[in-house]
Amino acid sequence: MSNDDPWSGFSLDPRLPQHAVLRASDTDRSVVQQLLGQAYADGRLDRDELDERSAAADALKTYGEIPALVVDLVPVTLTTTGSGLPVPLNQADVRREAERRYAAERRSAVLGFIGPTLICWAIWVATSFGSGGFDPYFPWPLIVMAVTLVNLLRTAVGSRERIEEHVRRIERQRAKALKRQRKILPPGF
Repeated sequence: MSNDDPWSGFSLDPRLPQHAVLRASDTDRSVVQQLLGQAYADGRLDRDELDERSAAADALKTYGEIPALVVDLVPVTLTTTGSGLPVPLNQADVRREAERRYAAERRSAVLGFIGPTLICWAIWVATSFGSGGFDPYFPWPLIVMAVTLVNLLRTAVGSRERIEEHVRRIERQRAKALKRQRKILPPGF
């Protein structure tokens, strides 16, 4: 079990609705006990709370019972959206993911400029050869270059704004995932 993701120690993710009805193993109950023990050691649980939750952990039968025992001790946020895409848990992760998405967008814009430009110029040069040799005509690849350059410049120049836009999108995805999660968690969360 990792400190970054306490849910990784379970055989199956108890937060997912498809796992809620499945029976938990001794290993899963042990993971809950470790989480409770760590919370007690950190001073987040008193002795009575530890004893009460430990007894409940020993008695738990399904994965669906696990989140209720640790909801106030570890982030219960789902780490994936319905599509399987990661949902960052904190602002630093959100920022890193936004910067990663911007870097991919910038790389795509550069390739979207270079690829079509090279192909169009190659076609232009190849079609400029006629029976009399090289006979250049209107350099139409300049139009393609101008259009793709606009996208490249828009992406490169507005880096801060693009990253903030990605942050907003990620936070909307995160909010939707949390909303879906609240629907699947038992009452009392």
